[in-house]
Amino acid sequence: MGQSQFTSRRQASASTRGLRPRVCLRKDCARVYQPRRWNQRYCQEPECLKEVRRWQNAQRQEQRRRRPEVREQHATAERQRRARRRQARASAMLGEPPATDAPSDRRAWSRSRKNSAPFCHRPGCYEPLPQGSRAPARYCGSACRQPMQRVLDRERKWLRRKTPEGRRQRGSENQVRRPERGERSVESTRDRPRRKKRPPET
Repeated sequence: MGQSQFTSRRQASASTRGLRPRVCLRKDCARVYQPRRWNQRYCQEPECLKEVRRWQNAQRQEQRRRRPEVREQHATAERQRRARRRQARASAMLGEPPATDAPSDRRAWSRSRKNSAPFCHRPGCYEPLPQGSRAPARYCGSACRQPMQRVLDRERKWLRRKTPEGRRQRGSENQVRRPERGERSVESTRDRPRRKKRPPET
């Protein structure tokens, strides 16, 4: 468990006083932090944010590879790469110097992790999705599904509170709670022991 970003109530802004401490959504992080915004999902540790961006890039590339035109471009590039390799082997057997203008076969850092199949939609999780289910799965299991559902429900409720319907509902709930609070305060005053009056001084 990491340290929270705020150590005192004075450091929290007026807009985030009602926000409770949260647990970072990224898998294998589990840091507790004080959010600065209502939709903040991650702690602000540099290493954590770096891993989140790496996962997001991997998700974008995985979705991009599903497009037919991208798959055709990739197949063409692979054929050209194999042709260059065959040409380099043939020139090496004949003793000719290798061509220097050939592009490098080194892959980008975001493609260093092999994700041949769609993987989990929880940030930081690269586990493959379960196959054979009726509906297309988005998470590898309940360990990733439940935290994501909690975050999505929290953000959905927060946005709904800002709508006119949400304001009306909150107003009606407050009207119901006000009599209950009044009764509790009256009961608490009744239960208090009365102080004995001091006799007048002579």
